[in-house]
Amino acid sequence: MTDGDLRQPLRARLRARRRSLSPQEQQQAALLLVRQLLKMPQLLRAQHIALYSANDGEIDPEPLARQLWKMGKHTYLPVLRPDKPRELWFVAYGPDTPLTPNRFGIAEPDFRQAHRLPPHLLDMALMPLVGFDRQGTRLGMGGGFYDRTFAFKQQKPKGKPYLVGLAHSCQEEESLATASWDIPLFALATEQELILCAR
Repeated sequence: MTDGDLRQPLRARLRARRRSLSPQEQQQAALLLVRQLLKMPQLLRAQHIALYSANDGEIDPEPLARQLWKMGKHTYLPVLRPDKPRELWFVAYGPDTPLTPNRFGIAEPDFRQAHRLPPHLLDMALMPLVGFDRQGTRLGMGGGFYDRTFAFKQQKPKGKPYLVGLAHSCQEEESLATASWDIPLFALATEQELILCAR
């Protein structure tokens, strides 16, 4: 059995957990998440911040985006790279940026119409996840997009960007197995708390 095979039942269970939240619970969690993240000095200092378009029950960073725009921050959304199928570009995102669904049905800006920023120039990347533990292990959807995009962090773990996983508290696991290609997180934020990981 491959590592991916072993993780699939866990992914299915955790995805079902987050999808079971009602629209009202999702909305409330997204608003509470903003409060948690605004406690982070790293976020307050950051100028170039990557977000994501919520999908499949993920906690929604859109209320945070609205707050960041008021603060004068530059925000970006991930876009599937046409030249490297399992890597991401980060494209400028503002209140008036048109979004269209990619091949996975996730809304993204048109990379031909907006400014792109290389991943290593982001100050902070707020990443979706399926599951997490308090050591900073992130379980994603299994495509490896974020791990490949931020693979350079293996050599420069303390360099930019500061990686933060966003999740509902119900997505926490006591301990997750790690693979050699997994990129650890510096911090995690849920609607209930901010978790700083030992790095």
